[in-house]
Amino acid sequence: MSPAKRTGLLQRLMRGRTAVIGVPYLWLALFFMLPFLIVLKISISEMETVRFKDLIVYADGVLRLSIKLSNYVFITEDDLYFKSYLISIKYAAATTFWCLFIGYPFAYFMARAKATLQPALLMLVMLPFWTSFLLRVYAWKGLLSEHGWVAEALMALQLDGPLQQLGLIESPGLFMNTPFSLLIGMVYTYLPFMILPLYANLAKMDMRLLEAAADLGATPWVAFWKITVPLSKAGIIAGSMLVFIPCVGEFVIPELLGGPQTLMIGRVLWDEFFSNNDWPMASSVAVVMVLLIIVPLALFNKYQAEAQEVKR
Repeated sequence: MSPAKRTGLLQRLMRGRTAVIGVPYLWLALFFMLPFLIVLKISISEMETVRFKDLIVYADGVLRLSIKLSNYVFITEDDLYFKSYLISIKYAAATTFWCLFIGYPFAYFMARAKATLQPALLMLVMLPFWTSFLLRVYAWKGLLSEHGWVAEALMALQLDGPLQQLGLIESPGLFMNTPFSLLIGMVYTYLPFMILPLYANLAKMDMRLLEAAADLGATPWVAFWKITVPLSKAGIIAGSMLVFIPCVGEFVIPELLGGPQTLMIGRVLWDEFFSNNDWPMASSVAVVMVLLIIVPLALFNKYQAEAQEVKR
């Protein structure tokens, strides 16, 4: 191949590579960065009845920049926002933990099951997505309400006493509108988002590593902790992020299954937007929430980059 043809081929490959990489960036710019910048603009704007003042005004040869930061100052001063952020992070972390605790054994069993059985198990995990999310949450209201199947089963097993001692329910037999009902609903809803990345990671694991560990005298438990868990870290982190991030801003489940003591940031956002009609304040709360979510995402990207460098 002549140098001119080789150069032309390389240029076409670079253009194709740029186009392939540019599509996701364009998607993120249009559907994440642009809406985020609009919300950020609203958060630092002054509201006039139904419209917002311009941030930059040019009049009489003077260019004026008007930025309102009082909403962010108010967030740091009012305990309501701080507590709602903490409550949201607490329930998101608890949901992530229980999803990992329940989902890891299930994903491990799926990855080690027979090849003919794996599609059926995968279908069972994805089956809840065939039903409306709202209907599934309402179904839990019936199951946990008085005389509901789950409520009756918990009382028959005498688990309401320990749950009350742990502070998850207020009194024996009352499971609805409590931290327990909120956790049940969130774990049930987000469990598939933990199982699927774990299964995808565990299914690709080289089984010869476990055979080598057994030949060297490692017990199955030691081999699991020394080989399987470290090799599945990428799946654990991906699943945890898929569960934790949407749980922080969850609104529907806390509204339907949580009680008044479970005031999460999603409810605060709703009140600011639609009850108080204070869009700049609501936008400020949303911006802070996004910034809180970006931190674990940055840690995840850092871990991914370090893992790729180690592999190289």
